[in-house]
Amino acid sequence: MARVTSARSTAKPSARERLLDAANELFYAEGVQSVGIDRVIEHAGVAKASLYNTFGGKEQLVRAYLDTRHAGTADRITRAVAEHDTPRAKMLAVFESQGRQFDRPSFHGCAFVRAGAEAGPGGLVKEAADNFRGWMRGLFTGLATEAGATDPAALGHQLQILYDGASISALMDHDSTVAATTRAAADALIAAATGAPAGA
Repeated sequence: MARVTSARSTAKPSARERLLDAANELFYAEGVQSVGIDRVIEHAGVAKASLYNTFGGKEQLVRAYLDTRHAGTADRITRAVAEHDTPRAKMLAVFESQGRQFDRPSFHGCAFVRAGAEAGPGGLVKEAADNFRGWMRGLFTGLATEAGATDPAALGHQLQILYDGASISALMDHDSTVAATTRAAADALIAAATGAPAGA
């Protein structure tokens, strides 16, 4: 009997998928300003018209790349948080999940911090970076509320700053042990804000 191969397994990635894969690899490793649109097109193996027909231009492609990273990072963090029962453990799980990225050879820091720093004021790139940072702060603030923090917004802001700083430190110092230090600092901040002893 002839083996039937599904259409899904034989279908080539679409031009959109190939462009996003190329953008993710090149923009994340080298920066959105350092990589020209022609390199992305060549790496993706598509015609130049495919990029403009699909995205409209480089800024829109960068926005789509960041939106894809937002979705992937949010999924990873959400799954890590869901493994724990208490708000405190959930907040610490965010830092544990982040720390596991620091040892990866492909780690080049936070894509949103890097792209946002390269972007001018306003525009799609800044909007995408702001959306991700807003999501992170909302996650921390919501969990801080559940944990009984006296000022959930302040704790959420503090934890977001710690999250940003950990990524920058791990990248610039080439030191993945910052993950343990960051988790301990987060635990101390949560303890101070909720009145519960650290490590509880």
